[in-house]
Amino acid sequence: MRSPQQGQASLIPNGHAVRFAKVQGMLRFMDLIIIILLAFAAVTTTLAALALFRSSKQETSKIIAHNTDRLAAQQAELAGRLTQIAEADAASQKALSERLQNQELAITKTLEDRLADVTKRVGDTLQQTSTKSSETIIKLQERLAVIDAAQKNITDLSARVVKLQDVLTNRQARGVFGEIQLQDLIKAALPPSAYEFQKTLSNKKRADCILNLPNPPGAIAIDAKFPLESYHALRAAKDEISKRQCGREFSADVLKHVNDIAARYIIPGETAESALMFLPSEAVYAELHANHSKTVDKSYRARVWIVSPTTLMATLNTVRAVLKDASMQEQAGLIQTEVRKLLVDVGRIDDRVEKLQTHFRQAQDDIAKISTSTKKVATRGEKIELIELGEGAEMAEIPAAAKIQTHNSSAD
Repeated sequence: MRSPQQGQASLIPNGHAVRFAKVQGMLRFMDLIIIILLAFAAVTTTLAALALFRSSKQETSKIIAHNTDRLAAQQAELAGRLTQIAEADAASQKALSERLQNQELAITKTLEDRLADVTKRVGDTLQQTSTKSSETIIKLQERLAVIDAAQKNITDLSARVVKLQDVLTNRQARGVFGEIQLQDLIKAALPPSAYEFQKTLSNKKRADCILNLPNPPGAIAIDAKFPLESYHALRAAKDEISKRQCGREFSADVLKHVNDIAARYIIPGETAESALMFLPSEAVYAELHANHSKTVDKSYRARVWIVSPTTLMATLNTVRAVLKDASMQEQAGLIQTEVRKLLVDVGRIDDRVEKLQTHFRQAQDDIAKISTSTKKVATRGEKIELIELGEGAEMAEIPAAAKIQTHNSSAD
């Protein structure tokens, strides 16, 4: 078991522990000295007793008395020194204990403060870590949601790509794909009155689309073609011999479509002198113009213009401008006709204004005459007011005045 001093020494720093150990060593050394002195006193007493036993009794009594006094004095001195040492030791232990207690309290307070500070820091760190972890988890969940949505889109896109591959593998489905793409482009660029889909011509051939343009040039036929097999074979060829062979097959397929369009959809007097061949793929169009210029030249001589989605849109914009110009010319004729009618109406209005001015002049003359008559009437009235009737007036004048008054009353 550990002593209280050892327990206290374990709570204090190393320097104080060393000092405490030194004090304990000094106390042990003093205890050893006291034991030696006591043993020495016992031996001295024994020797003195033996000496006194051999000598005479009188001398022995003196010696014993002297040694007894001497031993008593030594014992008293030794007891005083031991008391001083004990008091000093007690004071030292008390001071050391108080000092150790104060140091223990200070160390305990320091440890508590540091522990509280560490606890606070740990709590703040845990709070920040928890907040950051929550934010990170939320962001991670959002990113996972985005990734899930992207994965779903990729899955849907993969399914669509597979369906598109199935469509492009089937020749008939591929033709429908080209027709739908052609219809979407035309509907987006032209008004409904400017085109017709799947129109049957006089030779019983049905074109994918007819552009209704004014003469010249007239109606232009568009047919969608997609030589995909020969193009894939050309792209898959690895050596030069295979590439040349596949290139010839690709050119032959394109020329076959060109000749078919020229024979079916260029009809003198019904359609324009040229037609359009629509390639739904920009890659096929680029390959044709980059490495098969002779085939393109032959299509020009056959009056069949090969277009891709991009070039078709540019062509449709030109067609729209032509239609707009033709519409403006047609509207200009209607405007001229309406302007001529408007001039006739303006002439009629001019005649009626002249007649109205004549009526106004007549009315003005009548108003002038009425004004003259009014002035005359006013003058006559003033003259009547100036007439005086005296006492000597003749009886013949009274009926005349009465008649005038009667006339005025009736006029009022």
